[in-house]
Amino acid sequence: MLEMAQNRPMASRCMIITLITMSTLLSMVCQPKLLTDSLYQDLLSLPIADNLHVDPESIREASVDFGLIVRETPAAVLHPSRPEDIAILVAFAYNRPSTPLTISARGCGHSVQGQAMARDGVVVDMTSLGNKGSRTTVSWSPSLGHYADVGGQQLWIDVLEETLKHDVAPVSWTDYLYLTVGGTLSNAGISGETFRYGPQINNVYEMDVITGTGDYLTCSHDKNPELFYAALGGLGQFGIITRARVALGPAPKRAKWVKMLYSDFSAFTMGQEHLISRHGRDQDEAMDYVEGSLLMRRNSGSWISFFSPSDHQRLMSLVTEHELLYCIEVAKFYDERTQSTVDKDLEMILKDLSHVPEFMFEKDVAYVDFLNRVRVSELKLQGQGLWNVPHPWLNLFVPKSRIANFNTGAFKNIVLKKNITTGTVLIYPMNKNKWDDRMSAVIPDEDVFYTVGFLHSSGFEDWQEFDLQNKEVLLFCEDNGIKVKQYLPNYNTEREWMQHFGPKWRTFQEGKAQFDPKMLLSPGQRIFNHNYKHGFEL
Repeated sequence: MLEMAQNRPMASRCMIITLITMSTLLSMVCQPKLLTDSLYQDLLSLPIADNLHVDPESIREASVDFGLIVRETPAAVLHPSRPEDIAILVAFAYNRPSTPLTISARGCGHSVQGQAMARDGVVVDMTSLGNKGSRTTVSWSPSLGHYADVGGQQLWIDVLEETLKHDVAPVSWTDYLYLTVGGTLSNAGISGETFRYGPQINNVYEMDVITGTGDYLTCSHDKNPELFYAALGGLGQFGIITRARVALGPAPKRAKWVKMLYSDFSAFTMGQEHLISRHGRDQDEAMDYVEGSLLMRRNSGSWISFFSPSDHQRLMSLVTEHELLYCIEVAKFYDERTQSTVDKDLEMILKDLSHVPEFMFEKDVAYVDFLNRVRVSELKLQGQGLWNVPHPWLNLFVPKSRIANFNTGAFKNIVLKKNITTGTVLIYPMNKNKWDDRMSAVIPDEDVFYTVGFLHSSGFEDWQEFDLQNKEVLLFCEDNGIKVKQYLPNYNTEREWMQHFGPKWRTFQEGKAQFDPKMLLSPGQRIFNHNYKHGFEL
């Protein structure tokens, strides 16, 4: 942290002293709270006692997440050897007659507001399952075709590598593959494929889930369907996902990857909506991936690397001229069978778009390289010491009917005027009919809605400035009646959660009462234990 401060030209002596003070406070806050004698003895009596850790290093790692904004200290960390270890812990917590022991499952810790933390509770390190947990097994059946059984702790990159050995792959992805299966399925799992194949939760046939009562259940559309639909997009409130059976399709070999620049927002959204209107899974003239982004001079570091260095000067001239540019990003996958026709298909799909003339750029890359594209940026930022920094993110679903208002009020009148945004800003549409409304995930009530993601990276001393911008965007939406829904939601009161879930709130409550009646699971989400306040923020 001090090295980062010293490397910043504007860092002052006062700032460095402040950082030292904050570091001292942090070391004090992150000291593990001693377990009570009775609880400690009870835990030692469990067959999982050897897998429970209270050492400072384990506690410290479980006290932070990718956001690096919220810090919460658990009482212990469980490193399970098998899923049954988790069930033993949950059953123990459920059957305690005294104060409940809260439990939070943690994959790679990519939450940004402490959602995977459990202050004074137990954090379950899902990655500890490793080879002993469910791995990736590819199978085929007449009714399902190819599918894969994967452990909840598995990273999607590992799932990809294993399924490719069988020339198949999941059809719906997240932009970043170093996330766990259980983590993305507890939210939704979205990317540029969602418009066509639905979110990842819509591509699951079956799951094993450990509920808040310690029951270890298999669920599907037909077996324990209430748990199945609740857990998918359920923010970890109903159970811990230890296995999922996911849909697979033929694996492409390569991708035609295209970016087109727009100066006119209306043309940009019309182009995106035209592209996602072709969304049949077996439709040859449909795109496989459609996303978009907001380009500014200030955040050029997050987008310009795609383009050839010889194009950088004219790109920067264009963004300087218009201040805001919009980029449609698409991909068309192909293999040996479609190699001879992919260029013609791509030309036909894109021919009616109205991007800025001579500002369309194309790459031909391996399918795996396309899916794993964010990893390249991650490694670069890690090398520069800019990855493990605060991430005050805001992800929204915005109704199509108000996206033009959002552009004017949020992008132009807040983001552009504040001129602090240096990270990626995503904006791309999805089709409501690709989502299953029986699942817990919440989206706007319109046939087409947009994902808007402010993926900020900040310094340790200025993340509050980005957080204030996020709050200003949300306040703008509230004041102007734009009924947005947060993706990866973060609320502090029951009223806000009720508004978020809307008509699904009663079903969500009933599911909680059935599957986690003592409210043990995922306390960091602050849904049912809304009086739970974060103990420390940088």
